[in-house]
Amino acid sequence: MSRSIKKGIYTDPKLMKKLGRLKAGDKTVIKTWARASTITPEMIGFTFGVHNGKIHVPVMVSEDMVGHKLGEFSLTHKFVRHGGKMQKELEAAAKQKEVEAAKAAKVEPEAKK
Repeated sequence: MSRSIKKGIYTDPKLMKKLGRLKAGDKTVIKTWARASTITPEMIGFTFGVHNGKIHVPVMVSEDMVGHKLGEFSLTHKFVRHGGKMQKELEAAAKQKEVEAAKAAKVEPEAKK
């Protein structure tokens, strides 16, 4: 649910204070735990280290990120592929097919000589 217009957007005051101390174009990473902070136009061009529960993930803010939350760009879950034994067999077959195609492509130019 989005925040009401009369309340305004939420940006962490401590984060804005840190941002105010830096010059435009500064390359230092601003570490933050405020994942709920909305990205504002003043943040464009800066790099934020957004905490995902384990590490600070560097997020370079661009124009198209304005209005989104910082936490959207620092994923908290690592995707582990679906499948198991059957998935490994499918991937091995695909890799084998790729190797055979590469060998065939390599042999073909030599045949033209």
